[in-house]
Amino acid sequence: MHILLTNDDGIDSPGLAALRRALVCHDVWVVAPATQQSGKSHSITFCEPVKFNKLEPQVYSCEGSPADCVLYSYLGAIPVKPDIVLSGINLGPNLGTDLIYSGTAAAARQAALMGCPGVALSLNSFTDPYYFDNAADFVSRNVELLLSLWNADHFININFPNQQEALKEVRITEPSVRLYNDRVVKFDAPRGGSYFFLEGNSEEFTGKNTDSQAVAEGCVSVSPIFLHPQNQQESEMYREADFRTADGR
Repeated sequence: MHILLTNDDGIDSPGLAALRRALVCHDVWVVAPATQQSGKSHSITFCEPVKFNKLEPQVYSCEGSPADCVLYSYLGAIPVKPDIVLSGINLGPNLGTDLIYSGTAAAARQAALMGCPGVALSLNSFTDPYYFDNAADFVSRNVELLLSLWNADHFININFPNQQEALKEVRITEPSVRLYNDRVVKFDAPRGGSYFFLEGNSEEFTGKNTDSQAVAEGCVSVSPIFLHPQNQQESEMYREADFRTADGR
């Protein structure tokens, strides 16, 4: 199987290295951002070229976004068409509303939009020790199953609990709702100008059968994420609204 690995943490991420080791029996290609790209969401480079740097056979750093890594690779920057794209393993979870901002999720979404199975992989911890090998082993055991489950309407978002013991339970979950308690920290530079840094944390409103709840309880969370924007029931309210046009009607 031809597998393309990417991420948003950058080419030197230990999560990416663990995934590559676990998939050694496959034809693995690595195209990952040259620098940290967390929070870049689904940005794509249109107006300038994207540089690929060959680091070793079948391993490239890309001076673009996670979505760029997938888009340009799939369209010919590497000499094979991947059968599946695996994005991760991310340092930190991508739960619920995180999917809007996540570069990890965007890479998997971009693959699916191009007709290739895409899977986002994240570990539920921001601090050492990281137990990537458990998560990578799970992916290796299940990559063919994930390939068979995928269809063109979704990508797959998987979050792993960060635990040393073996992963024993899988839950099929829905994205949770997360609210972010962000704040801006200001730094005035001695030569003029101000710099602003974003910091904070999130509050999770999990409900039942959500990704946040699953990983908090030590389970692997697997969520199929629909690709296509929808307005669902909200459209009816807009149909009934009295919009005014230039002729007053």
